[in-house]
Amino acid sequence: MGPTRLRDLALAAVAAAVAGYLAAAVGYPRSFPPVTVWSGLSLLAVAIAVGGWAFYVRAKIRENEIGDGAGRLHPLAVARSVTIAKASAWVGALVTGWWLGVLVQVLPQRGALQAADDDTAGIVVAAVSALALAVAGLWLQHCCRSPLEPPDNGDNASG
Repeated sequence: MGPTRLRDLALAAVAAAVAGYLAAAVGYPRSFPPVTVWSGLSLLAVAIAVGGWAFYVRAKIRENEIGDGAGRLHPLAVARSVTIAKASAWVGALVTGWWLGVLVQVLPQRGALQAADDDTAGIVVAAVSALALAVAGLWLQHCCRSPLEPPDNGDNASG
């Protein structure tokens, strides 16, 4: 499994933004529930948890505390963390794109629709929280990388 490419996340975010824009163009506000500031904060809570776990994993890898035993981080936990990191990055990118697409559709309607005015803050918080989740996922993925092997000092060279 390779690292998540920013290009792939950006393309997914753009596709989700188009979908969000079209959905809002067709169904806003009658088919959309109210978007409060609390709507996106759950993503921010997950982003904080993922980011905190990234710092923990990074410290364990830097201190070479990977393996079995008390106080050590099991290698399978690191592998699972990579899966969580990739999922967080993808979900964050897709949800960021969705909310940005909705925001582009809703912002011009703020003066004409009270719902658009009421929902704008919640949409912005949701988009920022989703972006934070994507960034936290990428950071966790980066923190799960194994340190570089030390360079060969020539002791094993035949000669």
